[in-house]
Parts: sequence; structure tokens; C-alpha cells
Amino acid sequence: MDSEHNVTLLLKAWSDGEEAALDRLTPLVYAELRRLAHAFMAGEHRQHTLETAALVNEAFMRLVDWKNVRWQNRAHFFAVSAQMMRRILTDYARSRCSQKRGDGITPFSLDESLVFSEERNADLVALDEALTELEQVEPRMSRIVELRFFVGLTVEETAEVLKVSPFTVHRDWRFCKVWLSRRIQKL
Repeated sequence: MDSEHNVTLLLKAWSDGEEAALDRLTPLVYAELRRLAHAFMAGEHRQHTLETAALVNEAFMRLVDWKNVRWQNRAHFFAVSAQMMRRILTDYARSRCSQKRGDGITPFSLDESLVFSEERNADLVALDEALTELEQVEPRMSRIVELRFFVGLTVEETAEVLKVSPFTVHRDWRFCKVWLSRRIQKL
């Protein structure tokens, strides 16, 4: 049985209340969670007090505390994990950011190889605010950004998770990059 299918089965068993499934699931997803956290932390300052392992552990502990979640599949789990990490880092950035809202933010480009500037805390807060605003207007587009940018899914994988065509994902992704870039510059 391949790992992706095994993860999906364990997630569903865990959703059904089988506690032993969580014990078998943890080692299967931990490496991918570390990869996600590492991607989030890659642009942080070297002296950043939040480490990759701490981000993984905090996200995983919050996920374990969620009750009555009906995990659909592996992609759903990692999409929610990425959202959780985004929230943790955004909360951390807000608590650490002493600059006035928008002051000193260097505009950045939303693409798959985004590297944040030294003002990452302010950038992350601005991105979170823009994504929250986009979610109010276009929830699917906000999910596309989360899946493509934060989780690192391909266009095809994102289309599968959202149950839309790859063309729709590609079109919406192009729109999101432009919309978010303009919105962030205004913040």
C-alpha cells in the first residue's frame, strides 16, 4: 500500500475515533509537516526565536486537539496543517511587529519560489490580512493561494482537492497573484 493511500486511511480511521490510528499516522506525516514548516521558516531571520520543530509541534498539537474533524484525504490534512502554520506565524508576527501597520513593508511577488524580505513579520501580517479579505469575497481563490503557496500543491493537485478543473486553478492563481500584490501594496 502506498504512503499517500495509507495516510488517507489512517486519517479516516482517526476521524472515526480510532486513537491507535493517530500513533501510526504521526510518523507518516511528520516529515511532510517539517517540510512545510521549513518552507515557512526559510525566509525568517537567523535569530528568529520560533524554530521549525516548534512550529511543527505547535501545529500538530492544535490539530490533535481538534475534535470531530472529518479528514477527507492526505491533501486535506496538509492544507489544514498549512493554514494552522500560517495562523501560528501570523500571530507570532503580530505579537513581534512593532511597526505601524504597513510602515516599511517592501512589496513582494507571489509565486511558488517566494522569498520574503527582512520585514517578513510585517509581510506575513499583510499577506494574512489580504488573504482574509480575499476569503470574504472569493473563498475558492483564497483556498487556491493557501494550497499552492503555503502547501506547495501543483495546479493538478489543487484542482483535485477543490474539485475544479486545472484550467480554473491556473486562471484563479494568476488573478490571485495580481490581486494580492495590489492589495498588499495598499496596506
